[in-house]
Amino acid sequence: MSESLYSSCAEVLSVCQAAKDDLAVLLDPNNGFAPRLRQLCRDQITEAENSASSDVSQEELDVLRMEASTWGLLQAVMPARKTEPEPHVHPRTLLAKNPYTPTSTLAQAIMRSSVLLTELVVVREWLHETAPQPQHPEATTGYWKFTKHNVMQALRTGSGVREGLVKELDPDAMNRGDGRSLAADDAGSEKSLAQALYSFVRAGRLDEAVELCRKAHQPWRAASIRGSLLFHWRAIANEQRDDDDGIDDAEDAEGWQGNPRRKLWKSTCARAALNPNLPDPERILYAALAPCPQTFSVLKSACRTWEDHLWAQISILCEEKQTAEMIKLGSGFWDGGLAVLENMPLPPSQEEDAAEEEEWEREATSTLETLGSVHVEDGPTADHAFHVSQLAIILDRTSSLLETFAAGLRDGNFDPESSEYPTMTRFFAHLCLYLRMIDISVPPLATQVILEAYLQVLEAAGQRELIAMYAGALGDNAVERYAMFLTSLELTADINERRLALTRAREHGLDVYKVAVVTAERTIDRAFELLPQMKGPLPSVIALQATPSDTELLLLRSIEWTTFEDGTYDTALEQATVILRYFLGAGRVSLAKNLVEMLPRELASIDQPEERATEYLHYRQFFTIWDSLDRVVECQSLEVSIMNRDTRVAWLSDYKGLIDQAYDAVVKLLTSDWMMPDDAGDRRSRELTRVRQIYVPELILRLHVMLYASREHIPENLKRALELANIVADSRYKLYDDFLHLDGRRLGEYLDAVRRATIAGLEGGGSDPFKIIQT
Repeated sequence: MSESLYSSCAEVLSVCQAAKDDLAVLLDPNNGFAPRLRQLCRDQITEAENSASSDVSQEELDVLRMEASTWGLLQAVMPARKTEPEPHVHPRTLLAKNPYTPTSTLAQAIMRSSVLLTELVVVREWLHETAPQPQHPEATTGYWKFTKHNVMQALRTGSGVREGLVKELDPDAMNRGDGRSLAADDAGSEKSLAQALYSFVRAGRLDEAVELCRKAHQPWRAASIRGSLLFHWRAIANEQRDDDDGIDDAEDAEGWQGNPRRKLWKSTCARAALNPNLPDPERILYAALAPCPQTFSVLKSACRTWEDHLWAQISILCEEKQTAEMIKLGSGFWDGGLAVLENMPLPPSQEEDAAEEEEWEREATSTLETLGSVHVEDGPTADHAFHVSQLAIILDRTSSLLETFAAGLRDGNFDPESSEYPTMTRFFAHLCLYLRMIDISVPPLATQVILEAYLQVLEAAGQRELIAMYAGALGDNAVERYAMFLTSLELTADINERRLALTRAREHGLDVYKVAVVTAERTIDRAFELLPQMKGPLPSVIALQATPSDTELLLLRSIEWTTFEDGTYDTALEQATVILRYFLGAGRVSLAKNLVEMLPRELASIDQPEERATEYLHYRQFFTIWDSLDRVVECQSLEVSIMNRDTRVAWLSDYKGLIDQAYDAVVKLLTSDWMMPDDAGDRRSRELTRVRQIYVPELILRLHVMLYASREHIPENLKRALELANIVADSRYKLYDDFLHLDGRRLGEYLDAVRRATIAGLEGGGSDPFKIIQT
């Protein structure tokens, strides 16, 4: 399917949803929802057929044609179902006022009196519009040219007509029972003409069929086709006329049209269709002109496609209903003569009328239901999804249609890899939305299943920008579904694409805050499912950090969803603390630092709940210290053996200042309740305990090593290194407890470093190890 078709359908949906309260706009015959989608399908077909490089298969084109036809059917039947019918006069009232009412006027009144008959007539017109292009036989230069030549030659020579050849040239020459026929070329032309005329009748193009007969030099056949037209005479029809219709009274008085003896013509057509002596194409033509149950078997023999069968059945239903109603009216003057006027039948009661109409509707419905299993010679079978859809639309069973399709999706009856699947899901998704827009009830669960299937098609086609629109149609599940899509993007969308995706959610009526929160939660849950649990040996933070995995980056970037809007900052703070505990507990300091740098500054001003706000403050405090220790190491590396006096003085001043700053910050952290867990014993407390056991010993050792290493340049730092041990040993802070984890930096490691510092204090002379502290 062309990628542009997805966006084009979405554009139509967007335009029509904006006018969802204006039924006239939605049902407009040219610019309504159904006509627009029908035109999109036609444009797609034309583009594919005209493009030499098109990769659209013939099967896909056929499905698109069926979809276009189905949208045409919806446009044909839905306006009448959704609008109030115009006031009409009952045919019996017309006859009571004017016994000479023409049959065409009565037929119109009969049609307007029956809702189902009106719909069937509309469906028949749709079948005419969607019928295959009629055949055009080869042009002829005269009436039975070759037969005429043989007959005339026989008359001139007196040799007699060739054996088996007709002797006369009148239209009934072949039907006199003597077995004679036309010349082979004429017989072939006659057969082609009859077949072509049938194709014109099948397409509802009677005027063109009449013209074709005239061109074939057979005006008698043209007259027989025109016999199907109902008798119409405006001058006696009691019809309201416009003053500017361009017809004067004199012309109107003489301007009757149609067949005033149509009843007789119809019975003649039926006899011709049932006459086994006539050629099959002739019989089929007359069966099509005057369809009835008696000639159905003849007409059925010409039905190749499912649409042909539908047309045949509906034509018979319409014709028989008209005939039955005319009989109930006494046939009128034009079919029954003066005797009818003298013996008008008593009108049935309204109850009898309603009962008869109900009975006919049951019979018509039963007849149409048989089309669900009819055998077809050409084209898609009766159980094709679009044929099932068309029949359900005609029978006004759209709810059961949607439920059936949704059940098929749930049960896996449709192959998502098939070429028809995207077209089918797209059609049914838009059908659900169309019916909902014009206020026709649709089953909620089936609608969700169908829209979900189409969303998956859009995702597979890479149509990210359309997901929000269709997810928004899911109602209560819209937020969850769109969040599911955003979660599926994982790392494929950069931060700008993610921001744009949330913007689209707002444009289509989704709660952006809920979408952002649910997406972030799903992403975090997904990442934690794939990442190792935070337990076991404590990690080393002095070893070279590994390159972040995709899952770690997914967890890191999950925070983006809740940092786009200030309305989700509270959630962002909550999620940030959870992610930071994991990264720090896993020894991934760089990732944790990146996360803090990604967070908006406004998070620092959130003070409730106090526990969470304090924890976030502690993280910021920790990374400030971590950076300061890194700056000391960086400054220390700048020392070179060849320095002039001023340069060394400046370097030493910077070095000392950075050490002092780091020392004060670390001591402040150690002497406060940094990351101190409560006594709840929950997961958060365990994670905070793990973080302290990793980083409190690490900070103490790094600070000690920094002070010890700087003793040659700043002698008093040796004293500060030994004084740090007093802070570690202070029972108020219980820092020694954080050294007790078996896999962490053990207390013995720190005490060994203190011992080396004590020995260094003796390097200046003397044997008192406490001398360095006392000086």
